[in-house]
Amino acid sequence: MLDEIIQEEEQIAREREEDAARLGAAILQRPLSELAKLREPAFVGPKASIRQAIDRMKAQRAGCVLVEEGGRLIGIFTERDVLTKVVGTEIDLDKATVDTMMTADPESLGPDDKVSFALNTMSVRGFRHVPIVNDDDHPCGVVSMRDVVDYMVDLFHTEVLNLPPTPRLQRPSREGA
Repeated sequence: MLDEIIQEEEQIAREREEDAARLGAAILQRPLSELAKLREPAFVGPKASIRQAIDRMKAQRAGCVLVEEGGRLIGIFTERDVLTKVVGTEIDLDKATVDTMMTADPESLGPDDKVSFALNTMSVRGFRHVPIVNDDDHPCGVVSMRDVVDYMVDLFHTEVLNLPPTPRLQRPSREGA
């Protein structure tokens, strides 16, 4: 009986090591260009109004817009900028321009950079979105924290989707009718 328990525990430990190795390899070796859900960025010019930028984010269901000029990335305007720089102020959304509220010269990654670099940049620098630019500094994508989380869920699709519900997530049933 004790031998069976030890063997079962050893098997569980081996499976955990295999899962960790699979995750590590996928994050350390896979380039950003291979993220399945990487989407086209939303763009505005630097003189677009704040309202136009917000409308573009809403229309494209994006958490940010990339600000480009002459085909090159010059800034990023995010939902966090809306909350911290716009909401609760007297700014005229139709007159104020994005270049006054954006983060100029944002950090960016290339499509061949690894997912691990995106994770590092987001974690260490506190970003939720990182622009992806090609060799000519032309924006070709945005990687978001959600993209990385979705990528990890895809790696462990069966394990994540087959988790039992936790008591806090269960809704109480209604009695009677």
